[in-house]
Amino acid sequence: MADGIGSFFVTAVRPSPEQERITVSETVAIVGAGSIGVGFAVHFASHGYRVKMWDALPDAFERARNDMSARLELLISEGVVDSSVEEVFGRVSFHDILLDALSGAALVQECAPEQVGTKREIFQQIGAYSEKTAILASSSSAIVSSEFATVTPARSRVLIGHPGNPPYLIPVIEVVPSRYTDDAITQAAIDFYARSGLSPVLIREETEGFVFNRLQGALLREAYCLVRDGVISVDDLDEVVRRGLGRRWAFMGPFETSDLNTRGGIESHAQKMGPAYARMGQERGQNDPWTEDLVRAVSDQRRALLPLEKWDERVVWRDRQLIALRKLLG
Repeated sequence: MADGIGSFFVTAVRPSPEQERITVSETVAIVGAGSIGVGFAVHFASHGYRVKMWDALPDAFERARNDMSARLELLISEGVVDSSVEEVFGRVSFHDILLDALSGAALVQECAPEQVGTKREIFQQIGAYSEKTAILASSSSAIVSSEFATVTPARSRVLIGHPGNPPYLIPVIEVVPSRYTDDAITQAAIDFYARSGLSPVLIREETEGFVFNRLQGALLREAYCLVRDGVISVDDLDEVVRRGLGRRWAFMGPFETSDLNTRGGIESHAQKMGPAYARMGQERGQNDPWTEDLVRAVSDQRRALLPLEKWDERVVWRDRQLIALRKLLG
């Protein structure tokens, strides 16, 4: 942060009577007015929430207002948001004093830079000055919350709420508690995000990068290697994803994709393709074989979701989705 954040508590502009009437359950505090903070503000405000933004940098609010206007104008013109820019902005306030932004917020969404020291400093403050029942969520992309939650006695209310970017268009959000997080807070965060129109996914164990960025990173690592080795050009690799993998992944994940690719389901797929994937991994110095027990565990979860007697029906569903995408994208 520019000069630390303690100095921002010296004076406070109190909320207006109209603002005081806003109930805690309707209010989100966003700590950090960069691109992710703006994205969350657009999402929550366009879904009817009161949004209170704070940032330590003096020029952050003007940039945030301009970015919000641009995002909202696009969303409104495309019919994604049915309110006017003025109506959405009417739900957003900008605060020089962190205490004012935290007052009345049921969810505090920290969107500061990806630096442990910065997050520790911020969580010391928001842990002390937030509402006693507020969810304290970090938008961290890779740093687990146990790295900074210990700085505050409110550590039981701290967790990760890692969004897709931009959150107003990509609904998935990873909810990652630490060993300090109260189970009730984890559930409250899942419920809060779901009510706002996001799609929360519980990450059951802390791991650097969570799941979103681990999956993205695995693909990027292989992509860099393939370009390095002269196998493919950058644009051609992107084309494989744009018009190949990406088409399927737009509505299915890798497990369902594999499950539907081979009659007999994912267990049959693993038997046929597992050895080849193991060799590819070993080529990159990885040794993570799909053991029989692991394949059986994955297959059991897939069969609970899709019994084999409904496999043909789901394949038709997949093909219909791909037809719709082909009509849309060409």
